[in-house]
Amino acid sequence: MNKDWLEKDFYASLGVAKDATPEEIKKKYRKLARELHPDKNPGDANAEEKFKEVSEAYDVLSDVEKRKEYNEARAAFASGGFSRQGGGRPRGATSNVNMEDLFGGNDGGFGDLLGGIFNRGRGGRSNQPRRGADLESNLNLSFDDAIDGVTVPLRLSSEAACETCRGSGARPGTSARTCMDCQGSGQVARNAGGFAFAETCPTCRGRGQVIDDPCPSCHGSGVGQKSRTVQVRIPAGVKDGARIRVAGKGASGERGGPSGDLFVQVHVTPHPLFVRKGDNIAFTVPVTFAEAALGAQITVPTPRDGNVTLKIPAGTTTGRTFRVKGKGLGRKDNSRGDVLVSVEVAVPQKLSEEAKAALESYAAATADLDPRAGLMNLAGQ
Repeated sequence: MNKDWLEKDFYASLGVAKDATPEEIKKKYRKLARELHPDKNPGDANAEEKFKEVSEAYDVLSDVEKRKEYNEARAAFASGGFSRQGGGRPRGATSNVNMEDLFGGNDGGFGDLLGGIFNRGRGGRSNQPRRGADLESNLNLSFDDAIDGVTVPLRLSSEAACETCRGSGARPGTSARTCMDCQGSGQVARNAGGFAFAETCPTCRGRGQVIDDPCPSCHGSGVGQKSRTVQVRIPAGVKDGARIRVAGKGASGERGGPSGDLFVQVHVTPHPLFVRKGDNIAFTVPVTFAEAALGAQITVPTPRDGNVTLKIPAGTTTGRTFRVKGKGLGRKDNSRGDVLVSVEVAVPQKLSEEAKAALESYAAATADLDPRAGLMNLAGQ
């Protein structure tokens, strides 16, 4: 167990709550890492120290097992679960118990037991393969591309091994040397109140190696930025706000670990005419009074397959909706939604003398027709 865990508040280092989700922890770390990276703060020792602090915090909190161990260790000592007096005797014990007698001598000490429980022996977890980080990207799509589906190239930038030093952290032509204080394990033993703790080596800061001549590009971190283009297939019918996962297209893994995933947030640009309603496409078409009253056949557009002819029956009123089957969005069963066409009777703003005379004749011919008959009765007047 690393005694640093008992003295450092990793949640405070990242500025997240103790019940923060893995996604919240990852998001906050990436923000801080970008702000504090030595490349952005050359010569700023304070920023470099803070960068290492948040990196250490993320290393623990991003690992499910490490985070669990850290929470349990902090909770136990915060609650006084172990007394720091009496040679590390558990609080409430009624007899003197020598921990070395209980757990064995030099070949099986209490510190070795804790080291075995937390699996932080020589080399620890730092030498194990580690999965790459997940990446986020935003994509703006046209309405038509969202309906039909499209393959788009996305330009991504993510952390990768520094190209100058190939991830070693040392200036090209030089190499890191094994830390003599920890013999390359990255940890040293420390006796505290009868307990033997494994803590991060202060000389190499847990890396197990000392870099005497840091790489000028990454300042010894071994990490740089890499740009690449990824082809992403957006499925037909994708909705605005959809989040698409592209497996294995995130940041590269470390020490042979798998790459992370890429998550693409889709934003669909509204269409000037068509509106999506589930698997259907809806829009409103204007018709003349004569077409609505006498009936007509009109040509209307569809999102795909060109135009179609729509029959408007005589006596059609504003708001009536007609259905054009099979011209909407594709479904998982290979069927398609419909196009919903709503009718709106257009009232002319200007009339010729001939048209005005015709309407006056129509009004005289239908003087007995009162569309508001009974309206007052319905209103209770």
